[in-house]
Amino acid sequence: MRYIKRAISKKIQNRLFENKAIIVLGPRQVGKTTMIKQILKKQTSILYLNGDDADIRDLLANTTSTKLKNIIGNNNIIFIDEAQRIENIGITLKIIIDQISNVQVIATGSSSLELCSKINEPLTGRKYEYYLHPLSFGEMVSHHGLLEENRLLEDRLLYGYYPEIVTQLGNKKEELLRLLADSYLYKDILMLGDIKKPALLNKILKALALQIGNEVSFNEIGQLVGSGSQTIEKYIDLLEKSFVIFQLPAYSANVRNEIRKGKKIYFYDTGIRNAIIGNFSRLNQRTDVGALWENFLIAERVKSLAIKSIKAESYFWRTTQQQEIDYIEISSNTMEAYEFTWNPKTKKKISKTFMHAYRNCSAQIITSDNFNNFLI
Repeated sequence: MRYIKRAISKKIQNRLFENKAIIVLGPRQVGKTTMIKQILKKQTSILYLNGDDADIRDLLANTTSTKLKNIIGNNNIIFIDEAQRIENIGITLKIIIDQISNVQVIATGSSSLELCSKINEPLTGRKYEYYLHPLSFGEMVSHHGLLEENRLLEDRLLYGYYPEIVTQLGNKKEELLRLLADSYLYKDILMLGDIKKPALLNKILKALALQIGNEVSFNEIGQLVGSGSQTIEKYIDLLEKSFVIFQLPAYSANVRNEIRKGKKIYFYDTGIRNAIIGNFSRLNQRTDVGALWENFLIAERVKSLAIKSIKAESYFWRTTQQQEIDYIEISSNTMEAYEFTWNPKTKKKISKTFMHAYRNCSAQIITSDNFNNFLI
């Protein structure tokens, strides 16, 4: 299968040699290295360094401009992969930008746990930062067309969009996803997040995976897995910073009995979610199709907004009487509400209470028949 072009590639290409560092963040195995190498395909004089190598970590940690000039030599691009592994990487990048002319530095990191904290202060005003998620519905439509991607919709809900899974032609998707979920995805959390109980992390993930589409209570999860709510909150924060999950807060402004402090948690990739609970059954054999569809649509919408650099706030809405809206999006001066249902024949209505309270909000029901425009 030919290379699947990433939507942010052109943005990065256009930012080369503007005397700023280019930082690409995202979970392991989403194709950060492949994308950067593809962008630099026509460039020459590239120095590639991998922060997973101990000697590279020693070479770049606590360094000086003189040493860095010797390391870079005549190269005009330095690409540092897995930069979160390198001590004081932000200072190192700052020295290159400020003191070594005509050199483009690119750094990728598989976790924001350490990399962001290490680069934000030293690189203030000196960096362009991008996030690379698993492949998106829109990227795959650009790759092989809308008709083909729609035909693969059920597979996407079951196996997700990690590049290795998407390009897998055989029947090894389930095995690879389990390997990805068990071995690669949480490596940075365990290594950088001071996690002393990996077994607890797995229990929390499974609890979250079984609750997609429902409000999440840290106290309830704590009781379920045998831990305190503060520990649960810490682990969930680390999972979010490592691009495994994201939170959707409750929206409230007008209605007296609205839920104000609730939250829902979704996975960036439904394949990872299914691997965690060990369920790759086809949709006609599942009881969680509605929740899976909801997770898929919201995650793909989040990716789409990020790719288009659209700043929007995302919420869900619910009242104490169980009236609810699956997804609300507010951007600029617009407000949009969406209800999701997999089966187009299912009768679903937008809450009249919500529409009465928020008269300027547009509303739409998204099904497996009309979801294309929502995601592209």
